[in-house]
Amino acid sequence: MSEVLFVCVHNAGRSQMAKALFNWLARQRGLLLRAESAGTEPSDSIHQNVMEAMVELGLDLSQERPRLMANAMVEAARRVITMGCAVEADACPAIFLRDVEDWGLPDPKDRSLEEVRAIRETIRQRVEALIESLLPA
Repeated sequence: MSEVLFVCVHNAGRSQMAKALFNWLARQRGLLLRAESAGTEPSDSIHQNVMEAMVELGLDLSQERPRLMANAMVEAARRVITMGCAVEADACPAIFLRDVEDWGLPDPKDRSLEEVRAIRETIRQRVEALIESLLPA
């Protein structure tokens, strides 16, 4: 069971960054929380600019592969967070799932490394807040 499922259209950028950041930050804090990611129309590979931005933090995504979202993934997750599906609703029907929170982030595909870093840092801040919200009071 994953605590969180991050979903974006291609599972090649935002959701991959969110998953890696969530799992990394949870491990750093000694928490047993875990995230997964998936896409509604997965790409063949993760965007190169995303891999470059993540390796700057010591997070290697080169072995990760975009995956198709499945009902079992949604059912197993405590929280489902879409990464911009409100903007891309036609390509991302995940927005219509139960209890979905959409972070409304821009797609990093074909963006400069500087722009991807900014998206990464926004995701990092939101992931930190999300982890805090999952901890017992």
